[in-house]
Amino acid sequence: MAEAVIAPEHRYAQVVARLRSRPGVSVTVPRKRGLGSTALCINDKIFAMLSSKEEFVVKLPKARVDELVAAARGTRFELSHGQPMHEWFVAGAGFEDEWSSLAEEALSFVGAG
Repeated sequence: MAEAVIAPEHRYAQVVARLRSRPGVSVTVPRKRGLGSTALCINDKIFAMLSSKEEFVVKLPKARVDELVAAARGTRFELSHGQPMHEWFVAGAGFEDEWSSLAEEALSFVGAG
């Protein structure tokens, strides 16, 4: 039997539910569309979000993003005009089960800064 596909919004909601009770973690209010409109934040700094393209995006150290991209586990996040963001990683298709661990890693990185 085929495994059920979980919609990106639902998978992201699961990540949010796991992390929102942590000290300093909040979810931005969806007051507008655009970067971080419903992002997970630690002390008001974004560490994870679902992009407008329904991609799971996390902030990690540049070296870690380089490592994940080299391993073909995703891509660098790019602004709408194609500028790559060196500390932002987009989890690739097939790696949805890693969203929670990537979010934990991003929370630790951004929360330490």
